[in-house]
Amino acid sequence: MAASKVLTGARVVLPTGIVDGGRVIVQGTRIADTAPADAQTVDVRGHWLVPGFVDLHNHGGGGASFTSGTVDEVLHGIHTHRQHGTTTLVASTVTGEMDFLGQRAGMLSELAEQGDLAGIHFEGPFISPCRKGAHSAQLLRDPDPAEVRKLIDAARGTAKMVTLATELPGGIDSVRLLAEHGVIAAIGHTDATYEQTVQAIDAGATVATHLFNAMPTLGHRTPGPIAALLEDERVTVELINDGTHLHPAALELAFHRAGAGRVAFITDAMDAAGFGDGRYMLGPLEVEVADGVARLVEGGSIAGSTLTLDRAFKRAVTVDRLPVRDVVAALSANPARLLGMDDRVGSLEPGKDADLVLLDENFDLKGVMRRGEWVVDPQLG
Repeated sequence: MAASKVLTGARVVLPTGIVDGGRVIVQGTRIADTAPADAQTVDVRGHWLVPGFVDLHNHGGGGASFTSGTVDEVLHGIHTHRQHGTTTLVASTVTGEMDFLGQRAGMLSELAEQGDLAGIHFEGPFISPCRKGAHSAQLLRDPDPAEVRKLIDAARGTAKMVTLATELPGGIDSVRLLAEHGVIAAIGHTDATYEQTVQAIDAGATVATHLFNAMPTLGHRTPGPIAALLEDERVTVELINDGTHLHPAALELAFHRAGAGRVAFITDAMDAAGFGDGRYMLGPLEVEVADGVARLVEGGSIAGSTLTLDRAFKRAVTVDRLPVRDVVAALSANPARLLGMDDRVGSLEPGKDADLVLLDENFDLKGVMRRGEWVVDPQLG
């Protein structure tokens, strides 16, 4: 068991507010409320101490793909994101043949069962060909509830979310099926109208997959899905805050309308995150990453991101000028609650996993702890 530690002197972001010169006690794998006599004191003055980040939507990193990589490659991708503060991660797949997705679900579910992943997110194949983005058009299909059920079953209880174009035939019935099985129905890669989106939310959909992206734009006569997703208190909206997917004004609009309690920052990362520019495969499609921006070689559509959540944090505070507490909610508390894991992760409270991130005064990452062990050791006294 890891030695007990008392991290002292940081600006600690708690659910109740920001505590200057605060402390967090780590005993074993958990946060504790009292420190044993032999606890090691770690002076973290001049730093911010925030909960570990929770990523709902992530396709890979470190050169590894969660859709096609081996077990060792997937573990490498997970570790890459842990080094950037993501201590809880849901692995996302992309559109593929149903049998292949079922096989991937079986492999990823084993990693979820042993605690390396928080679960699986199926993005496709049940999405609109009009808004397919970086998904293979030939492999798309309508959301038949029986096929949706096959994917859930293949994941053996570890399916956390399925992204659907709910306006397609079978879409509403599939939303109801997912809700009945405790799996998040996410509206995304959709060509739905405002009215169709409202119907899907009423049926049980609770997440907007990367809001604004891969859906009709907001119009004053045809507001489309964006208005419906922003206005409904039951919906959490994903945002990719990398400076490419969203204009700052769009991000500000989402925070203003949805409120800080209904936003979840995600990476939508692909293999190149934490790795570098070059040619990659996203499912069956070839992607060119140049200057950190991923686009399909054929057609030029944006193909996920190379974002890591520490960069999303820094941008949100220093560029978007969002309050630190709101950013922490979007990166930790909100996605943890959505996943039903807020009893264990998402905030720095006694009894929860000792998952935390140490940032300097410029909001650059300096340390990462997961379950009481340093993933990135800040080398402090």
